[in-house]
Amino acid sequence: MTLAVGLLGIHGALVAAGPVDVDALVRWGAKTGPLVVEAGQAWRLVTANFLHRDWLHLGLNLLVLVAAGGALERMCRRRDYCALLGTAGLATMAGSLGWSAAVSVGASGLVYGCVGALLVLGRRYRGRAAAKARWISGESALPTVLVFLWMGWTSVGVDNAGHLGGLLAGLLLGAFLEPRSAGRGLVRPVGAVLAAGVVAALVVSERSGWRQERDDGFGVAVSVPEGWRGEEDGHGRRTFSNGLPALGRATFSAEVIEVGEPGDGAAQARHFQEEVLVPGVPGPEGRTSKVTGPVEARLGGRAAQRVRAELEGPGGATHLMAFFVPRGEWVYRLVFTWPARYPAYAEVVDRMVAELRFGEPALLREARARALLVPGAPGPLRALGGELRRWGLAEESVASLADAVRLAPSHVETRVELARALFEAGRVGEGCHAAAEAQVYGPSDTGALEAGVRCELARGDVARALARLEEARRVDPQDARLRAAEMALRAVLEAPGRQ
Repeated sequence: MTLAVGLLGIHGALVAAGPVDVDALVRWGAKTGPLVVEAGQAWRLVTANFLHRDWLHLGLNLLVLVAAGGALERMCRRRDYCALLGTAGLATMAGSLGWSAAVSVGASGLVYGCVGALLVLGRRYRGRAAAKARWISGESALPTVLVFLWMGWTSVGVDNAGHLGGLLAGLLLGAFLEPRSAGRGLVRPVGAVLAAGVVAALVVSERSGWRQERDDGFGVAVSVPEGWRGEEDGHGRRTFSNGLPALGRATFSAEVIEVGEPGDGAAQARHFQEEVLVPGVPGPEGRTSKVTGPVEARLGGRAAQRVRAELEGPGGATHLMAFFVPRGEWVYRLVFTWPARYPAYAEVVDRMVAELRFGEPALLREARARALLVPGAPGPLRALGGELRRWGLAEESVASLADAVRLAPSHVETRVELARALFEAGRVGEGCHAAAEAQVYGPSDTGALEAGVRCELARGDVARALARLEEARRVDPQDARLRAAEMALRAVLEAPGRQ
């Protein structure tokens, strides 16, 4: 009865504090895999047994607990009964955690533990049980157990793994429980609870693993906790999260942005600040309250720009850290968020950052394979050189492109690609020579004319570059990219203070 009154009081306080939603249950101590395993809050395996979703949930548990628990308490010593409750509670939440990381609450595991113990104890001492307890012990408890299990398996949102854990604990302890009249029993209460604690610790340890997730297409790998789940939004962005809807939510998202020209990631970092982290404006993870950066950083052995922010959302304050890592014509945008309420998550994010690695993208690897399979063919060499340059390996791409030019000297596109690779490798003189040769072979080719523009820009002559760009525009006046480049160059020339 003390336990029943306590459960009523706890739920009453929970209801009085506000709506009983998932966030409220998590705040009050519900079992949730990420916070138990990743934030080190193993105490939730105990507190979750005293929380309930609603009055109906609580009422059903109390109805059986008062009947079965009362009968068991009258048959056994109270310390053994308390040991059974403690063991069943730990076994319930350990079983729930082993099966699923979802949020789980309720005293139903205690109920199953009592019913399981009565089932065995009543069978062992059928003739010695009090008459008023016989109706709910031994074989009489079987219908109750079967009905409860059937209701659990046919209902949505019922933690059947937790129910089985509590039932198993009750069945095992029922084999050692003795009636009060038997004197000193075989059960050592502290030992039973400690054994359940060891089992719970083993389950937590087993769920604490990490796994590596790879995006082979863009050559990036990151370690995430075993319980995290990923999804793709159909636009090339992959997101992983710990599964919590708001309070306690932690995420990692990865996106690769094509920028067209080699850069340092600073422009994408500023764009992210201006478009996503607008102070006072709500975003996907909450309202931005503070932004710092971008600052230079290192990630996976590569130069990066880092932005930090503080967000305020329904689940409380959230930390955000975003990295922008340039790689040739691409910029990786990698964003981590974690709850300020649970500081232990900072260590989880630190490990993810430390173990993030960049490998060779699939397109580049396939281009290498084709070049090896068909040696001496200009097409595969040209494709390999182009992929190497696009992924930031301009110096390495020069050799393949030079061989492709030698094998197909009249192919203008290859000469243009070679000129770009030389410019990006810092070999301006050779790049201008390659651009001039491209114009000889393709005097009306916009790519060759654009290579000439790049030559003038590399030499620092913006006026001459604009003249070359106007020539290219006359050849192809509908090219939007050339039109945008012309406008940008005119803006540079017309900037105040420029001679």
